[in-house]
Amino acid sequence: MADITHPPMEQLQDLEYCIDSNPPWAETILLAFQNYIMMLGTSVMIPSALVPAMGGSDGDKARVIQTLLFVAGINTLLQALFGTRLPAVVGGSFAYVVPIAYIVNDSSLQRISDPQERFIQTMRAIQGAMIVASSIQIILGYSQVWGLFSRFFSPLGMAPVVGLVGLGLFERGFPALGNCVEIGLPMLLLVIGFSQYLKHVRPFRDLPIFERFPVLICIAIVWIYSLILTASGAYREKSNRTQMSCQTDRANLISTAPWFKFPYPLQWGPPTFSAGHSFAMMSAVLVSMVESTGAYKAASRLAIATPPPAYVLSRGIGWQGIGILLDGLYGTGTGSTVSVENVGLLGLTRVGSRRVVQISAGFMIFFSTLGKFGAVFASIPFPIYAALYCILFGLVASVGLSFLQFTNMNSMRNLIITGLSLFLGISVPQFFNEYWGNRHGLVHTNAGWFNAFLNTIFSSPATVGLIVAVFLDNTIEVEKAKKDRGMPWWVKFRTFRGDNRNEEFYTLPFNLNRFFPPT
Repeated sequence: MADITHPPMEQLQDLEYCIDSNPPWAETILLAFQNYIMMLGTSVMIPSALVPAMGGSDGDKARVIQTLLFVAGINTLLQALFGTRLPAVVGGSFAYVVPIAYIVNDSSLQRISDPQERFIQTMRAIQGAMIVASSIQIILGYSQVWGLFSRFFSPLGMAPVVGLVGLGLFERGFPALGNCVEIGLPMLLLVIGFSQYLKHVRPFRDLPIFERFPVLICIAIVWIYSLILTASGAYREKSNRTQMSCQTDRANLISTAPWFKFPYPLQWGPPTFSAGHSFAMMSAVLVSMVESTGAYKAASRLAIATPPPAYVLSRGIGWQGIGILLDGLYGTGTGSTVSVENVGLLGLTRVGSRRVVQISAGFMIFFSTLGKFGAVFASIPFPIYAALYCILFGLVASVGLSFLQFTNMNSMRNLIITGLSLFLGISVPQFFNEYWGNRHGLVHTNAGWFNAFLNTIFSSPATVGLIVAVFLDNTIEVEKAKKDRGMPWWVKFRTFRGDNRNEEFYTLPFNLNRFFPPT
Protein backbone atom coordinates (compact mmCIF):
# COMPACT_ATOMS: atom_id res chain seq x y z
CA MET A 1 0.00 0.00 0.00
CA ALA A 2 2.93 2.32 0.61
CA ASP A 3 3.60 2.27 -3.13
CA ILE A 4 0.23 3.89 -3.95
CA THR A 5 0.97 7.60 -4.23
CA HIS A 6 -2.06 8.92 -6.16
CA PRO A 7 -4.51 10.44 -3.67
CA PRO A 8 -7.72 12.01 -5.02
CA MET A 9 -7.11 15.43 -6.59
CA GLU A 10 -9.83 18.06 -6.79
CA GLN A 11 -8.16 19.71 -9.78
CA LEU A 12 -6.08 18.32 -12.63
CA GLN A 13 -2.44 19.29 -12.22
CA ASP A 14 -0.85 18.99 -15.65
CA LEU A 15 -2.83 21.62 -17.58
CA GLU A 16 -0.99 24.76 -18.66
CA TYR A 17 -3.79 27.34 -18.53
CA CYS A 18 -6.88 27.34 -16.33
CA ILE A 19 -10.21 29.06 -16.91
CA ASP A 20 -8.95 32.52 -15.86
CA SER A 21 -5.39 32.40 -17.21
CA ASN A 22 -4.71 33.24 -20.85
CA PRO A 23 -1.96 32.25 -23.30
CA PRO A 24 -0.15 34.99 -25.25
CA TRP A 25 -2.38 36.71 -27.81
CA ALA A 26 -0.94 35.04 -30.92
CA GLU A 27 -1.29 31.63 -29.30
CA THR A 28 -4.80 32.48 -28.08
CA ILE A 29 -5.97 33.40 -31.60
CA LEU A 30 -4.56 30.21 -33.11
CA LEU A 31 -6.15 28.12 -30.35
CA ALA A 32 -9.47 29.90 -30.96
CA PHE A 33 -9.25 29.16 -34.69
CA GLN A 34 -8.52 25.52 -33.82
CA ASN A 35 -11.72 25.43 -31.73
CA TYR A 36 -13.65 26.85 -34.68
CA ILE A 37 -12.27 24.22 -37.06
CA MET A 38 -13.08 21.50 -34.52
CA MET A 39 -16.77 22.34 -34.27
CA LEU A 40 -17.24 22.42 -38.06
CA GLY A 41 -17.61 18.63 -38.30
CA THR A 42 -20.94 18.46 -36.49
CA SER A 43 -22.10 21.80 -37.93
CA VAL A 44 -21.73 20.45 -41.47
CA MET A 45 -22.82 16.86 -40.86
CA ILE A 46 -26.24 17.61 -39.32
CA PRO A 47 -27.55 19.93 -42.10
CA SER A 48 -25.99 17.66 -44.76
CA ALA A 49 -28.19 14.83 -43.45
CA LEU A 50 -31.38 16.79 -42.73
CA VAL A 51 -31.70 19.43 -45.47
CA PRO A 52 -31.97 16.98 -48.42
CA ALA A 53 -34.64 15.03 -46.51
CA MET A 54 -36.54 18.29 -46.07
CA GLY A 55 -36.46 18.89 -49.84
CA GLY A 56 -33.71 21.52 -49.76
CA SER A 57 -31.08 22.10 -52.45
CA ASP A 58 -27.30 22.36 -52.06
CA GLY A 59 -27.75 26.13 -51.79
CA ASP A 60 -30.23 25.68 -48.95
CA LYS A 61 -27.80 23.35 -47.23
CA ALA A 62 -24.98 25.92 -47.42
CA ARG A 63 -27.31 28.60 -46.05
CA VAL A 64 -28.45 26.42 -43.14
CA ILE A 65 -24.82 25.63 -42.28
CA GLN A 66 -24.01 29.35 -42.30
CA THR A 67 -26.98 30.07 -40.04
CA LEU A 68 -26.07 27.24 -37.65
CA LEU A 69 -22.49 28.55 -37.34
CA PHE A 70 -23.66 32.14 -36.85
CA VAL A 71 -26.07 31.25 -34.03
CA ALA A 72 -23.49 28.87 -32.51
CA GLY A 73 -21.11 31.83 -32.25
CA ILE A 74 -23.75 33.95 -30.50
CA ASN A 75 -24.72 31.12 -28.13
CA THR A 76 -21.09 30.32 -27.28
CA LEU A 77 -20.42 33.96 -26.47
CA LEU A 78 -23.56 34.25 -24.31
CA GLN A 79 -22.70 31.05 -22.42
CA ALA A 80 -19.07 32.07 -21.81
CA LEU A 81 -20.05 35.58 -20.65
CA PHE A 82 -23.33 35.15 -18.77
CA GLY A 83 -24.09 31.40 -18.54
CA THR A 84 -21.86 28.92 -16.75
CA ARG A 85 -18.83 31.02 -17.85
CA LEU A 86 -17.00 27.76 -18.62
CA PRO A 87 -14.88 27.44 -21.79
CA ALA A 88 -17.58 25.44 -23.56
CA VAL A 89 -18.51 25.79 -27.23
CA VAL A 90 -22.27 25.59 -27.89
CA GLY A 91 -23.11 24.05 -31.28
CA GLY A 92 -25.58 21.86 -33.15
CA SER A 93 -26.91 18.71 -31.49
CA PHE A 94 -27.67 15.23 -32.83
CA ALA A 95 -30.28 14.85 -30.07
CA TYR A 96 -32.77 16.72 -32.25
CA VAL A 97 -32.54 14.36 -35.23
CA VAL A 98 -35.40 12.05 -34.13
CA PRO A 99 -38.05 14.76 -33.51
CA ILE A 100 -36.92 16.62 -36.66
CA ALA A 101 -37.30 13.40 -38.66
CA TYR A 102 -40.83 13.08 -37.22
CA ILE A 103 -41.63 16.60 -38.43
CA VAL A 104 -40.04 15.98 -41.85
CA ASN A 105 -42.20 12.86 -42.32
CA ASP A 106 -45.41 14.62 -41.28
CA SER A 107 -48.06 13.71 -43.86
CA SER A 108 -49.19 17.32 -44.28
CA LEU A 109 -45.65 18.31 -45.29
CA GLN A 110 -45.01 15.22 -47.41
CA ARG A 111 -48.04 16.10 -49.56
CA ILE A 112 -46.29 19.26 -50.81
CA SER A 113 -45.05 18.34 -54.30
CA ASP A 114 -42.61 21.23 -54.87
CA PRO A 115 -39.33 20.34 -53.03
CA GLN A 116 -38.38 23.97 -52.40
CA GLU A 117 -41.79 24.79 -50.93
CA ARG A 118 -41.67 21.62 -48.82
CA PHE A 119 -38.25 22.64 -47.49
CA ILE A 120 -39.49 26.11 -46.50
CA GLN A 121 -42.65 24.79 -44.82
CA THR A 122 -40.70 22.06 -42.99
CA MET A 123 -38.13 24.56 -41.77
CA ARG A 124 -40.93 26.82 -40.46
CA ALA A 125 -42.51 23.87 -38.65
CA ILE A 126 -39.14 22.99 -37.05
CA GLN A 127 -38.69 26.63 -36.03
CA GLY A 128 -42.11 26.77 -34.37
CA ALA A 129 -41.51 23.53 -32.46
CA MET A 130 -38.11 24.74 -31.28
CA ILE A 131 -39.41 28.13 -30.13
CA VAL A 132 -42.07 26.46 -27.97
CA ALA A 133 -39.78 23.68 -26.70
CA SER A 134 -37.04 26.13 -25.67
CA SER A 135 -39.33 27.24 -22.83
CA ILE A 136 -38.52 23.97 -21.04
CA GLN A 137 -34.86 24.88 -20.51
CA ILE A 138 -35.62 28.55 -19.92
CA ILE A 139 -38.12 27.71 -17.16
CA LEU A 140 -36.09 24.87 -15.58
CA GLY A 141 -32.97 27.02 -15.69
CA TYR A 142 -34.09 30.44 -14.48
CA SER A 143 -36.53 29.02 -11.92
CA GLN A 144 -33.58 27.10 -10.38
CA VAL A 145 -35.56 23.82 -10.67
CA TRP A 146 -32.67 22.11 -12.48
CA GLY A 147 -30.32 23.31 -9.75
CA LEU A 148 -32.63 21.86 -7.10
CA PHE A 149 -32.71 18.56 -8.98
CA SER A 150 -28.90 18.57 -9.09
CA ARG A 151 -28.96 18.06 -5.30
CA PHE A 152 -29.56 14.41 -6.13
CA PHE A 153 -26.26 14.25 -8.04
CA SER A 154 -23.14 12.77 -6.48
CA PRO A 155 -19.68 11.87 -7.82
CA LEU A 156 -20.92 8.30 -8.14
CA GLY A 157 -24.00 9.37 -10.10
CA MET A 158 -22.17 11.86 -12.31
CA ALA A 159 -19.26 9.60 -13.27
CA PRO A 160 -21.28 7.32 -15.60
CA VAL A 161 -23.29 10.29 -16.95
CA VAL A 162 -20.21 12.28 -17.97
CA GLY A 163 -18.57 9.06 -19.15
CA LEU A 164 -21.54 8.32 -21.41
CA VAL A 165 -21.48 11.87 -22.83
CA GLY A 166 -18.26 10.72 -24.49
CA LEU A 167 -18.72 6.96 -24.88
CA GLY A 168 -22.27 7.34 -26.19
CA LEU A 169 -20.94 8.99 -29.35
CA PHE A 170 -18.92 5.93 -30.39
CA GLU A 171 -20.79 5.60 -33.70
CA ARG A 172 -19.32 8.90 -34.83
CA GLY A 173 -15.83 7.63 -34.10
CA PHE A 174 -14.26 4.62 -35.80
CA PRO A 175 -17.40 3.52 -37.72
CA ALA A 176 -17.36 6.93 -39.48
CA LEU A 177 -13.57 6.81 -39.82
CA GLY A 178 -13.91 3.41 -41.49
CA ASN A 179 -15.91 4.95 -44.34
CA CYS A 180 -12.59 6.26 -45.66
CA VAL A 181 -9.75 4.42 -43.93
CA GLU A 182 -7.02 5.86 -46.19
CA ILE A 183 -7.79 9.33 -44.82
CA GLY A 184 -9.13 8.62 -41.33
CA LEU A 185 -6.46 6.20 -40.08
CA PRO A 186 -3.45 8.40 -40.97
CA MET A 187 -5.25 11.28 -39.23
CA LEU A 188 -5.76 9.23 -36.06
CA LEU A 189 -2.12 8.10 -35.97
CA LEU A 190 -0.79 11.59 -36.71
CA VAL A 191 -2.80 13.24 -33.92
CA ILE A 192 -1.67 10.63 -31.39
CA GLY A 193 1.93 10.97 -32.59
CA PHE A 194 2.07 14.75 -32.51
CA SER A 195 0.07 15.35 -29.32
CA GLN A 196 1.56 12.55 -27.21
CA TYR A 197 4.96 11.50 -28.53
CA LEU A 198 6.21 14.83 -29.90
CA LYS A 199 4.61 17.12 -27.31
CA HIS A 200 7.98 18.04 -25.80
CA VAL A 201 9.53 18.92 -29.16
CA ARG A 202 9.69 22.71 -29.42
CA PRO A 203 10.96 24.04 -32.78
CA PHE A 204 9.97 27.60 -31.77
CA ARG A 205 11.52 28.50 -28.42
CA ASP A 206 9.05 27.99 -25.58
CA LEU A 207 5.98 27.10 -27.65
CA PRO A 208 5.07 23.38 -27.71
CA ILE A 209 3.34 23.61 -31.11
CA PHE A 210 2.69 19.87 -31.43
CA GLU A 211 0.91 19.81 -28.08
CA ARG A 212 -1.00 23.09 -28.61
CA PHE A 213 -2.01 22.75 -32.25
CA PRO A 214 -2.21 19.03 -33.15
CA VAL A 215 -5.65 19.53 -34.76
CA LEU A 216 -4.54 22.36 -37.06
CA ILE A 217 -1.30 20.66 -38.06
CA CYS A 218 -2.80 17.23 -38.71
CA ILE A 219 -5.90 18.52 -40.51
CA ALA A 220 -3.66 20.59 -42.82
CA ILE A 221 -1.50 17.56 -43.66
CA VAL A 222 -4.33 15.07 -44.20
CA TRP A 223 -6.56 17.60 -45.96
CA ILE A 224 -3.84 18.26 -48.54
CA TYR A 225 -3.41 14.50 -48.90
CA SER A 226 -7.17 14.08 -49.48
CA LEU A 227 -7.13 16.94 -52.03
CA ILE A 228 -4.41 15.13 -53.96
CA LEU A 229 -6.40 11.87 -53.88
CA THR A 230 -9.53 13.69 -55.08
CA ALA A 231 -7.71 15.58 -57.86
CA SER A 232 -5.96 12.42 -59.09
CA GLY A 233 -9.33 10.70 -59.59
CA ALA A 234 -8.74 8.04 -56.94
CA TYR A 235 -12.47 7.90 -56.15
CA ARG A 236 -13.88 8.34 -59.65
CA GLU A 237 -14.99 4.72 -59.99
CA LYS A 238 -15.89 4.24 -56.32
CA SER A 239 -19.37 3.96 -54.82
CA ASN A 240 -21.35 7.08 -54.02
CA ARG A 241 -20.93 6.44 -50.28
CA THR A 242 -17.14 6.32 -50.63
CA GLN A 243 -17.14 9.51 -52.70
CA MET A 244 -19.31 11.29 -50.12
CA SER A 245 -16.92 10.27 -47.32
CA CYS A 246 -13.55 10.72 -49.00
CA GLN A 247 -13.76 13.51 -51.54
CA THR A 248 -13.27 17.12 -50.56
CA ASP A 249 -16.40 19.29 -50.94
CA ARG A 250 -18.55 16.42 -52.11
CA ALA A 251 -21.46 18.33 -50.54
CA ASN A 252 -20.95 21.21 -53.06
CA LEU A 253 -20.64 23.77 -50.29
CA ILE A 254 -18.01 25.97 -51.96
CA SER A 255 -19.83 26.27 -55.27
CA THR A 256 -23.24 26.98 -53.74
CA ALA A 257 -22.30 29.21 -50.77
CA PRO A 258 -22.78 32.97 -51.36
CA TRP A 259 -19.81 35.29 -50.98
CA PHE A 260 -21.56 37.24 -48.26
CA LYS A 261 -24.76 36.45 -46.40
CA PHE A 262 -25.82 37.79 -43.03
CA PRO A 263 -28.30 35.45 -41.28
CA TYR A 264 -31.24 37.19 -39.65
CA PRO A 265 -34.28 36.11 -37.58
CA LEU A 266 -37.28 34.68 -39.46
CA GLN A 267 -35.26 34.53 -42.70
CA TRP A 268 -37.30 31.49 -43.82
CA GLY A 269 -40.60 33.21 -43.09
CA PRO A 270 -42.94 33.13 -40.07
CA PRO A 271 -42.73 29.90 -37.99
CA THR A 272 -45.70 27.55 -37.90
CA PHE A 273 -46.84 25.95 -34.67
CA SER A 274 -48.18 22.47 -33.96
CA ALA A 275 -48.77 20.92 -30.53
CA GLY A 276 -47.54 17.49 -31.68
CA HIS A 277 -44.33 18.91 -33.17
CA SER A 278 -43.65 20.94 -30.03
CA PHE A 279 -44.15 18.00 -27.66
CA ALA A 280 -41.81 15.86 -29.78
CA MET A 281 -39.17 18.62 -29.75
CA MET A 282 -39.37 18.92 -25.96
CA SER A 283 -37.79 15.47 -25.65
CA ALA A 284 -34.69 16.67 -27.50
CA VAL A 285 -34.54 19.78 -25.31
CA LEU A 286 -34.54 17.57 -22.19
CA VAL A 287 -31.87 15.30 -23.68
CA SER A 288 -29.64 18.24 -24.64
CA MET A 289 -30.02 19.58 -21.09
CA VAL A 290 -28.78 16.30 -19.60
CA GLU A 291 -25.92 16.00 -22.09
CA SER A 292 -24.89 19.61 -21.53
CA THR A 293 -24.91 19.09 -17.76
CA GLY A 294 -22.44 16.23 -18.18
CA ALA A 295 -20.34 18.28 -20.59
CA TYR A 296 -20.24 21.23 -18.14
CA LYS A 297 -18.95 18.91 -15.41
CA ALA A 298 -16.20 17.67 -17.75
CA ALA A 299 -15.34 21.20 -18.94
CA SER A 300 -15.01 22.45 -15.36
CA ARG A 301 -12.50 19.70 -14.60
CA LEU A 302 -10.49 20.31 -17.76
CA ALA A 303 -10.46 24.07 -17.06
CA ILE A 304 -9.12 23.48 -13.52
CA ALA A 305 -12.31 24.94 -12.05
CA THR A 306 -14.59 23.65 -9.32
CA PRO A 307 -17.71 21.68 -10.36
CA PRO A 308 -20.36 24.31 -11.24
CA PRO A 309 -22.66 24.94 -8.25
CA ALA A 310 -26.41 24.44 -8.62
CA TYR A 311 -27.01 28.17 -9.18
CA VAL A 312 -24.40 28.36 -11.97
CA LEU A 313 -25.65 25.15 -13.58
CA SER A 314 -29.21 26.51 -13.64
CA ARG A 315 -27.97 29.81 -15.05
CA GLY A 316 -26.18 27.97 -17.84
CA ILE A 317 -29.24 25.86 -18.67
CA GLY A 318 -31.37 29.02 -18.76
CA TRP A 319 -29.03 30.67 -21.25
CA GLN A 320 -28.92 27.46 -23.26
CA GLY A 321 -32.71 27.70 -23.47
CA ILE A 322 -32.29 31.22 -24.84
CA GLY A 323 -29.88 29.69 -27.36
CA ILE A 324 -32.47 27.16 -28.52
CA LEU A 325 -34.97 30.03 -28.83
CA LEU A 326 -32.44 31.78 -31.11
CA ASP A 327 -32.05 28.53 -33.09
CA GLY A 328 -35.80 28.60 -33.64
CA LEU A 329 -35.93 32.28 -34.58
CA TYR A 330 -33.02 32.10 -37.04
CA GLY A 331 -33.87 28.65 -38.44
CA THR A 332 -30.70 26.61 -37.85
CA GLY A 333 -32.49 23.32 -38.58
CA THR A 334 -31.44 21.81 -35.25
CA GLY A 335 -31.11 22.77 -31.58
CA SER A 336 -28.06 23.54 -29.45
CA THR A 337 -26.00 21.68 -26.91
CA VAL A 338 -22.43 21.81 -25.59
CA SER A 339 -19.93 20.56 -28.18
CA VAL A 340 -18.36 17.45 -26.62
CA GLU A 341 -15.43 17.45 -29.06
CA ASN A 342 -14.46 20.98 -28.05
CA VAL A 343 -14.59 19.99 -24.37
CA GLY A 344 -12.16 17.17 -25.17
CA LEU A 345 -9.94 19.66 -27.01
CA LEU A 346 -9.37 21.51 -23.71
CA GLY A 347 -7.64 18.41 -22.39
CA LEU A 348 -5.75 17.55 -25.57
CA THR A 349 -4.20 21.03 -25.79
CA ARG A 350 -3.99 21.47 -21.99
CA VAL A 351 -5.56 24.92 -22.32
CA GLY A 352 -8.79 25.60 -20.44
CA SER A 353 -8.83 29.36 -21.03
CA ARG A 354 -12.23 31.06 -21.28
CA ARG A 355 -10.82 33.76 -23.58
CA VAL A 356 -9.88 31.18 -26.23
CA VAL A 357 -13.51 30.03 -26.51
CA GLN A 358 -14.83 33.60 -26.57
CA ILE A 359 -12.57 34.46 -29.50
CA SER A 360 -13.52 31.21 -31.27
CA ALA A 361 -17.13 32.46 -31.13
CA GLY A 362 -15.93 35.48 -33.09
CA PHE A 363 -14.48 33.17 -35.76
CA MET A 364 -17.82 31.35 -36.02
CA ILE A 365 -19.73 34.59 -36.58
CA PHE A 366 -17.12 36.03 -38.98
CA PHE A 367 -16.77 33.00 -41.26
CA SER A 368 -20.50 32.30 -41.25
CA THR A 369 -21.14 35.67 -42.92
CA LEU A 370 -18.31 35.21 -45.46
CA GLY A 371 -19.89 32.18 -47.12
CA LYS A 372 -17.17 31.11 -49.58
CA PHE A 373 -14.35 31.31 -47.04
CA GLY A 374 -16.32 29.39 -44.43
CA ALA A 375 -17.31 26.78 -47.03
CA VAL A 376 -13.64 26.09 -47.81
CA PHE A 377 -13.04 24.95 -44.23
CA ALA A 378 -16.40 23.17 -44.12
CA SER A 379 -15.35 21.02 -47.10
CA ILE A 380 -12.95 18.96 -44.94
CA PRO A 381 -13.90 15.24 -45.33
CA PHE A 382 -15.78 13.93 -42.29
CA PRO A 383 -13.47 10.90 -41.63
CA ILE A 384 -10.82 13.46 -40.63
CA TYR A 385 -13.15 14.65 -37.88
CA ALA A 386 -14.10 11.07 -36.99
CA ALA A 387 -10.43 10.36 -36.26
CA LEU A 388 -10.34 13.33 -33.89
CA TYR A 389 -13.58 12.19 -32.24
CA CYS A 390 -11.97 8.85 -31.36
CA ILE A 391 -9.51 10.74 -29.17
CA LEU A 392 -11.63 13.61 -27.89
CA PHE A 393 -14.79 11.67 -27.03
CA GLY A 394 -12.65 9.08 -25.26
CA LEU A 395 -10.92 11.84 -23.30
CA VAL A 396 -14.24 13.28 -22.11
CA ALA A 397 -15.37 9.79 -21.08
CA SER A 398 -12.21 9.29 -19.02
CA VAL A 399 -12.73 12.67 -17.32
CA GLY A 400 -16.16 11.43 -16.25
CA LEU A 401 -14.72 8.23 -14.84
CA SER A 402 -12.13 10.27 -12.92
CA PHE A 403 -14.96 11.38 -10.57
CA LEU A 404 -14.91 7.83 -9.20
CA GLN A 405 -11.66 8.69 -7.33
CA PHE A 406 -13.83 10.53 -4.77
CA THR A 407 -15.96 7.41 -4.13
CA ASN A 408 -15.29 4.06 -2.51
CA MET A 409 -14.84 1.67 -5.41
CA ASN A 410 -14.28 -1.20 -3.00
CA SER A 411 -18.02 -1.01 -2.22
CA MET A 412 -20.15 -3.59 -4.03
CA ARG A 413 -23.05 -1.10 -4.00
CA ASN A 414 -20.99 1.44 -5.93
CA LEU A 415 -19.63 -1.16 -8.35
CA ILE A 416 -23.15 -2.34 -9.21
CA ILE A 417 -24.49 1.19 -9.72
CA THR A 418 -21.53 2.25 -11.87
CA GLY A 419 -21.49 -0.90 -13.97
CA LEU A 420 -25.26 -1.02 -14.51
CA SER A 421 -25.44 2.68 -15.42
CA LEU A 422 -22.64 2.39 -17.97
CA PHE A 423 -23.90 -0.85 -19.48
CA LEU A 424 -27.55 0.18 -19.79
CA GLY A 425 -26.49 3.63 -20.95
CA ILE A 426 -24.84 2.01 -23.98
CA SER A 427 -27.08 -1.03 -24.40
CA VAL A 428 -30.56 0.58 -24.24
CA PRO A 429 -29.86 3.31 -26.87
CA GLN A 430 -28.25 0.70 -29.11
CA PHE A 431 -31.43 -1.38 -28.87
CA PHE A 432 -33.58 1.64 -29.77
CA ASN A 433 -31.27 2.67 -32.62
CA GLU A 434 -31.54 -0.76 -34.25
CA TYR A 435 -35.21 -0.01 -34.92
CA TRP A 436 -34.59 3.47 -36.26
CA GLY A 437 -34.30 2.13 -39.82
CA ASN A 438 -38.08 1.71 -40.09
CA ARG A 439 -38.48 5.51 -39.63
CA HIS A 440 -40.74 5.09 -36.61
CA GLY A 441 -38.29 3.65 -34.08
CA LEU A 442 -39.01 1.06 -31.42
CA VAL A 443 -41.99 2.92 -29.91
CA HIS A 444 -44.67 2.89 -32.61
CA THR A 445 -48.13 4.00 -31.53
CA ASN A 446 -50.72 6.05 -33.39
CA ALA A 447 -49.42 9.20 -31.68
CA GLY A 448 -46.34 10.23 -33.67
CA TRP A 449 -45.24 12.87 -31.17
CA PHE A 450 -45.30 10.28 -28.37
CA ASN A 451 -43.18 7.91 -30.47
CA ALA A 452 -40.63 10.65 -31.16
CA PHE A 453 -40.59 11.68 -27.49
CA LEU A 454 -39.77 8.23 -26.09
CA ASN A 455 -37.46 7.26 -28.95
CA THR A 456 -35.44 10.45 -28.37
CA ILE A 457 -35.18 10.00 -24.60
CA PHE A 458 -34.09 6.36 -24.75
CA SER A 459 -31.75 6.85 -27.69
CA SER A 460 -29.55 9.12 -25.56
CA PRO A 461 -26.84 7.25 -23.62
CA ALA A 462 -26.28 10.10 -21.16
CA THR A 463 -30.01 10.42 -20.42
CA VAL A 464 -30.46 6.69 -19.83
CA GLY A 465 -27.31 6.72 -17.69
CA LEU A 466 -28.64 9.64 -15.63
CA ILE A 467 -32.00 7.96 -15.04
CA VAL A 468 -30.38 4.70 -13.90
CA ALA A 469 -27.47 6.18 -11.91
CA VAL A 470 -29.37 8.93 -10.06
CA PHE A 471 -32.33 6.65 -9.24
CA LEU A 472 -30.19 3.81 -7.88
CA ASP A 473 -27.77 6.13 -6.09
CA ASN A 474 -30.63 7.86 -4.25
CA THR A 475 -32.64 4.76 -3.34
CA ILE A 476 -30.06 2.14 -2.29
CA GLU A 477 -28.66 2.54 1.25
CA VAL A 478 -28.47 6.32 0.84
CA GLU A 479 -27.59 7.42 4.41
CA LYS A 480 -25.37 4.43 5.10
CA ALA A 481 -23.37 4.99 1.93
CA LYS A 482 -23.01 8.79 2.17
CA LYS A 483 -19.21 8.65 2.42
CA ASP A 484 -18.95 5.86 -0.15
CA ARG A 485 -20.89 8.01 -2.66
CA GLY A 486 -18.38 10.86 -2.30
CA MET A 487 -20.86 13.29 -0.74
CA PRO A 488 -18.49 14.78 1.90
CA TRP A 489 -16.35 16.13 -0.97
CA TRP A 490 -19.25 16.98 -3.30
CA VAL A 491 -21.58 18.79 -0.88
CA LYS A 492 -19.49 21.98 -0.67
CA PHE A 493 -19.94 22.55 -4.42
CA ARG A 494 -23.74 22.55 -4.20
CA THR A 495 -23.93 26.23 -3.25
CA PHE A 496 -22.17 29.23 -4.75
CA ARG A 497 -20.63 30.22 -1.41
CA GLY A 498 -19.77 26.65 -0.45
CA ASP A 499 -16.24 27.07 -1.81
CA ASN A 500 -14.26 30.32 -2.06
CA ARG A 501 -13.01 29.45 -5.54
CA ASN A 502 -16.52 29.52 -7.01
CA GLU A 503 -16.53 33.32 -6.91
CA GLU A 504 -13.28 33.45 -8.85
CA PHE A 505 -14.52 31.09 -11.57
CA TYR A 506 -18.22 31.85 -11.95
CA THR A 507 -18.87 35.49 -10.97
CA LEU A 508 -20.65 37.41 -13.74
CA PRO A 509 -18.66 40.08 -15.63
CA PHE A 510 -19.28 43.85 -15.58
CA ASN A 511 -20.17 43.66 -11.87
CA LEU A 512 -23.53 42.09 -12.78
CA ASN A 513 -23.55 40.03 -9.59
CA ARG A 514 -24.81 43.15 -7.81
CA PHE A 515 -28.03 42.91 -9.82
CA PHE A 516 -28.19 39.10 -10.09
CA PRO A 517 -26.81 37.81 -6.78
CA PRO A 518 -26.25 34.04 -6.43
CA THR A 519 -29.10 32.25 -4.70
